[in-house]
Amino acid sequence: MNPADVAAAAATPETSIFAMFWSAHIVVKAVMLGLFLASLWCWTIIFDKTRLFRKFKSEMESFEQIFWSGQSLEELYTSLSSQPNNTAAAALFVAAMREWKRSFQQAAGSFRGLHARIDKVLDVSIAREVERLESNLLVLATIASAGPFIGLFGTVFGIMNSFQSIAASKNTSLAVVAPGIAEALLATAIGLFAAIPALIAYNKLQGDVAKAQARLESFADEFSSILSRQIDHHLSIEKVS
Repeated sequence: MNPADVAAAAATPETSIFAMFWSAHIVVKAVMLGLFLASLWCWTIIFDKTRLFRKFKSEMESFEQIFWSGQSLEELYTSLSSQPNNTAAAALFVAAMREWKRSFQQAAGSFRGLHARIDKVLDVSIAREVERLESNLLVLATIASAGPFIGLFGTVFGIMNSFQSIAASKNTSLAVVAPGIAEALLATAIGLFAAIPALIAYNKLQGDVAKAQARLESFADEFSSILSRQIDHHLSIEKVS
């Protein structure tokens, strides 16, 4: 609050949030507005990630049901490889099967080291999917850690401005200093309003990412075991021949 506005504020004090915002110093306004926009950004990410993880869980269950239904791997690969955008588990399956089929197109003995190559392909596919799931979570972590301090900066600046108002008016009445302090504390409140949901959502979504990664790794291990038995079978045939 500017010193020139002190007398008017004391005569007609406004206690609503909007009134405190409009009467605040321009720096405090910028802090409040920035934190409010950051809060909107957080909630956008939270809703988007909630939808994404629900979709991931549903698609994972659908694919596993098809995978373990008894359908041949060749038929499943043919149907999935023609689709441009596969789900997470389906992308792992297609990538591993593509590496598997390449071995048939190479010279004899290409099965040696195939298991290691398939594991590498699966690891890369899992890392790519985890990176997609983790996108924008750093924004939540940043706002959760920086939001209270940004709000505190607005509070400190507002309180300093209030003391300047006291010095300018030479009046120590609470009516002089209270509006500026209220505006300053509002900045801290908005900072906490942005930071607390961001922190809770970040921890929750990080747990969801860990669960999704564990589920993908579990499927990759099971599928790798299936292909490993196939590789051992082909290697045994090569030794006999």
